[in-house]
Amino acid sequence: MLLMSLLIYGVIAALISIILENIGTKVLDSLMDQSTVGYTLVLAFAVVAVVEEGAKFAMLKRRTWREINFNYRFDGIVYAVFVSLGFAAFENIGYVLGYGLSVAPARALLAIPGHMGFAVFMGCFYGRAKLCESYGDEGGKTANLILGWLSATVLHGIYDSCAMIGSGASTVVFVAFVVVMYVVVLRRIDRESRTDHPL
Repeated sequence: MLLMSLLIYGVIAALISIILENIGTKVLDSLMDQSTVGYTLVLAFAVVAVVEEGAKFAMLKRRTWREINFNYRFDGIVYAVFVSLGFAAFENIGYVLGYGLSVAPARALLAIPGHMGFAVFMGCFYGRAKLCESYGDEGGKTANLILGWLSATVLHGIYDSCAMIGSGASTVVFVAFVVVMYVVVLRRIDRESRTDHPL
């Protein structure tokens, strides 16, 4: 039930993101020329990444921080990934309905693993924050919560900015970034699972 509820919270995060991104985009459109690379970078980082990772993080913390089953550090990764999968599933349905089935393969191969990758970093720090709280380390807890959101936001911003720019160079950077991120994520999952710590 917990994991299923996290998928639903991910959908809620997606709905929140739609509203906030529309507002953020309208504000940005009034301030910057949409044809510039600068606009694309600000849109990717300050609007899309900040909003989406912020919404996912808020839903993650709301549902799991006081959860009795949150009793191992690695749980933070599991919970963050499930929120991200709910988010990505809803987002992908929207893309398919809007652009047709032709976008489905790319979304399945890149967007879903992308959201999962961002979530692994978020969950890693999230679990550490919970561990810090169990030790009474409020400073460590706060720092790790911030790092959890920030790491996912930066990765998401890089991913989206490369995809949005769409030039030959940005495509090369995008492919290299995705490959490296996936390798790092898989290694991080392996390391965190092997060195897991009860709370």
